Amino acid sequence: MELGGRTLTATFTDMANQANGSVLIKYGETVVLTTAVISNKANEGGDYLPLKVDYEEKFYATGKILGGRYMKREGRPSEEAVLSGRIIDRTIRPLFDQSIRHEIQVVSTVLSIDDANDPDILGVLGASLALSTSDIPFNGPVSAVRINISHNEKNEADLNNLIINPTYTERESLVMDLLVCGKDGNINMIESEAKEMPESIVGEALEKAVGEIEKIQAFQNSIIKELGQEKKIITKKPEPEGLVELFMAEIEPKLDSAVFAEPGNKTINGLMEDWVTIYKEKLPEANVFSAIDYYENKVNEILHKEALQNDRRADGRKMNELRKITAEAGGISSIVHGVGLFYRGGTHILSVLTLSGPKDSLLIEGMETQGKKYFMHHYNFPPYSVGETGRLGGASRRSIGHGALAEKSLRAVLPKRETFPYTIRLVSEALASNGSTSMGSVCGSSLALMDGGVPISRPVAGIATGLMSDEKDPTKYKILTDIQGPEDHHGDMDFKVAGTEIGITGIQLDIKVDGVSVKILKEAMEQSKIARLQILDVITQAIPTPRANLKESAPLIVMIKINPEKIGAVIGPGGKVIQKITADTEAEIDIEDDGSVTISGKQAGVKMAQEIIEGIVHVYKTGERFEGTVTRLMEFGAFVAIGKNGDEGLVHISEMAPFRVNKVTDLVKVGDKVPVAVKEVDEKGRLNLSIKLADPDFAKNKMPPAPPLNSTTAHTTEPKQP
Repeated sequence: MELGGRTLTATFTDMANQANGSVLIKYGETVVLTTAVISNKANEGGDYLPLKVDYEEKFYATGKILGGRYMKREGRPSEEAVLSGRIIDRTIRPLFDQSIRHEIQVVSTVLSIDDANDPDILGVLGASLALSTSDIPFNGPVSAVRINISHNEKNEADLNNLIINPTYTERESLVMDLLVCGKDGNINMIESEAKEMPESIVGEALEKAVGEIEKIQAFQNSIIKELGQEKKIITKKPEPEGLVELFMAEIEPKLDSAVFAEPGNKTINGLMEDWVTIYKEKLPEANVFSAIDYYENKVNEILHKEALQNDRRADGRKMNELRKITAEAGGISSIVHGVGLFYRGGTHILSVLTLSGPKDSLLIEGMETQGKKYFMHHYNFPPYSVGETGRLGGASRRSIGHGALAEKSLRAVLPKRETFPYTIRLVSEALASNGSTSMGSVCGSSLALMDGGVPISRPVAGIATGLMSDEKDPTKYKILTDIQGPEDHHGDMDFKVAGTEIGITGIQLDIKVDGVSVKILKEAMEQSKIARLQILDVITQAIPTPRANLKESAPLIVMIKINPEKIGAVIGPGGKVIQKITADTEAEIDIEDDGSVTISGKQAGVKMAQEIIEGIVHVYKTGERFEGTVTRLMEFGAFVAIGKNGDEGLVHISEMAPFRVNKVTDLVKVGDKVPVAVKEVDEKGRLNLSIKLADPDFAKNKMPPAPPLNSTTAHTTEPKQP
């Protein structure tokens, strides 16, 4: 089919014929192989859908040998690969029967990648077709499309110029990058980055995306009709005899008070532990996971029923009510460069800023992108944040995803590198978690950036809205502002929206149902905006604007521009010149091919290094004045060193004084300090200097005394006056 002006092709072969389903998806010259496999036996010891999605980057796909000096085999997945895998996972997971306990694995392998087409869209389409044409039970197909908006002549977002699946180059200059997945006129996954986009424009873009998705759905349905296999019948095990009666007798009377007791899952989990203990005592032969599933379903039922029928939430708030918000900028220590502490109910986030020079940027040598990254946000979720013990170290896929969402949400307000040439790293620690720590990280990071003196255009805040809907009647629903523990776990939607007072900067949507209508998402965005403005008000009360100066502990960074032809002079033969400057000043120096020089370090060292480099690359102009040092004497003049780099120029004997000078040594000697002016720079770059132009009176007191008068010379003496 034709999609965005290019041809999308799905090819079915016997290449991976041991898999339950497989397909090759090609778009331009980007090719992705996706396979789907289901295990023959169920995992009897599980209480969740054992779905695993892997996204494999292969360096051969680029036509290059990538990797480190000593390792050319692909290692652990890059951050880009993890995020692409999460996109596929979040799209297809809601479309499985969650009671399935057979292991399912979907693997998307990038076989080829061109310089235009992103393979993440193809991964979603490949997963959909591999599953839908296989015998694996799957409520697909599901489709994906990327919608982008560019600027018009007035530098405004232009809805008439929506781009379908833009190339990498086109995406660099766009004001919104919107990846949307869905089926049957609804949406079930969103990943977006924007430059303060109004909610109304985002809503219209979502409607456009749904229209494009319907075209791809028709394409997939035509394939499934021809190639689709009969689905496996996976029977759900009946509930153990006596389970329902036991639950109704022991737990049902306590369920309402446990679910609606307090914020978080503490009382809910406590009652579940009691239930499991009773279950084991009364029904020792039965599978305990059946008891857990039944309990979870009952909690889910009561939360939905009370929200839809009585506008009742687990912690007693109104549907559009925020939890208590507090914000603080600064503290911890004078060593760190910026700190933000953000509380939203039981979610507590500490965000810490670190500033450094360009040499601390992240070097990326991935399959899709190569280059340097100067802004990073990292997210950590230690086990104590939910009152548990566990393993520390390493970043999970969830942590990488949450960190990337906050990073995208903040990028729109950062200063340009031309004016703020720092490498910026933010780390958000989830100290306590009860709903949407990723959006809390956006708020904490805004505080840290402003506390550190980073001149962001305005603060960013984020909030998660949820959904409770009627499974039988989709028109009956409630949108919940600021979802917390039970609503996040049992609700139908987790819709994270971040932005400034002007507009949206980041979106992420995850759902547990088949799909959500654009109408609901538009309402949720407007509800999110109201909450976001309330949060921004608290943030600006804590710190109205970025601090005027960086912390004393932060490095000073100066950026200057030099003639690219002078780069060699600054580096010197074998790097000797720049190494000496670095050693003498303790400053870090980074030089780009276009002549951009970034100097970072302690204040005194940076200024010294700047002076040395400016002296090396200085271009002399006629009329410039210096105090120079005489270095060599000749019969015809003197050589004088000027400037920070000690460049030598000739002062001809005729340029030493406004009168005749017999000998150069009559006026100067080696080591003398003399005022000079640049008279001329000849065609070979040689400096011709002049003392008399700089100071015509300099020679008067330097010339030797005149010889005494001859004794035979006649003269008269005037008589004295009486």
